[in-house]
Amino acid sequence: MATCENEARTGVRAGSPPSPAFAPEHDRQETPMTESTRVTTPFTAESTAAEVADGVDLTGRRAVVTGGASGIGVETARALAGAGAEVTLTARDLAAGRRTVADIVTTTGNDRVRVAPLDLADRASIAAFTASWDGPLHILVNNAGVMAPPESRTPKGWELQFGTNHLGHFALATGLHAALAAAGRARVVAVSSRAHLRAPVDFDDPHFRVREYDRWVAYGQSKTANVLFAVEAAKRWAGDGITVNALHPGAIMSNLTRHLTERELDAMMPDYVFKTPGQGAATSVLLAASPLLEGVSGRYFEDCEEARRHVPGAARGVADHALAPDAAARLWQVSLSELSR
Repeated sequence: MATCENEARTGVRAGSPPSPAFAPEHDRQETPMTESTRVTTPFTAESTAAEVADGVDLTGRRAVVTGGASGIGVETARALAGAGAEVTLTARDLAAGRRTVADIVTTTGNDRVRVAPLDLADRASIAAFTASWDGPLHILVNNAGVMAPPESRTPKGWELQFGTNHLGHFALATGLHAALAAAGRARVVAVSSRAHLRAPVDFDDPHFRVREYDRWVAYGQSKTANVLFAVEAAKRWAGDGITVNALHPGAIMSNLTRHLTERELDAMMPDYVFKTPGQGAATSVLLAASPLLEGVSGRYFEDCEEARRHVPGAARGVADHALAPDAAARLWQVSLSELSR
């Protein structure tokens, strides 16, 4: 059964290839996006992670990829390792993680790849990971996620998608901030989705304690939060030389849709143009490793280029509610408050 990563029930599909041109970027870290300053690259929707990483030398750099044992996480970790990085992939299933590590070592010849346990819905697991990290961290790819489960909550009582996709990664990134700052020119990548078009963050009830639970609204909210995190972190961490960007990977065969029935999946199949896992990982690797993105921060990308602003009725682009500076600053404070309880 084909499954769809990050795009199910959004009413959108993987877009056509962008124009293969590169627009140089200067001083973007706090500049609002305009059409005249959009970042484009020679890569397209059909480009693979390996193609994006070709010729990139990450020797001496250390990377963490969450959810690195499945889907596009595997190909993201593989491309970074293939470019010479020391890669730590995180997984809840350590057996699956070890199999992935063995495969990546075999295919890349890089033996500096390991797996570490991490459950983003568990504060103790996140704290253990960040406490055990030693030394600088050059690349953090917040890739793991959960999509459209029945109403579920973390041990802290958070709605599972907001708690995992946003708050878990927020705790991880802020917990690793010192390591990122120590690296110099570190990059943080937040894997979002076009599903963010479905919903802004509901600051009055992010955990659906009052409103009726809707798994797709909850998913969309969590993906909006991923983009808002990138917007605010780019501003707050610019002085540390850290750049932060978000992305939509496209529709990819993966186990992300494990909470959907086969009937739901079959009904969706005609509506999507699917990418391979390697193609789905391309934009993540572009943001994590390409010299073309040096100094670019606080942006949202799809199909290896910066997304245009969403136009109502269109099936792609980035929503204004996901780029709003006031919402980004508010979410940061709300997230700190949640983590302090």
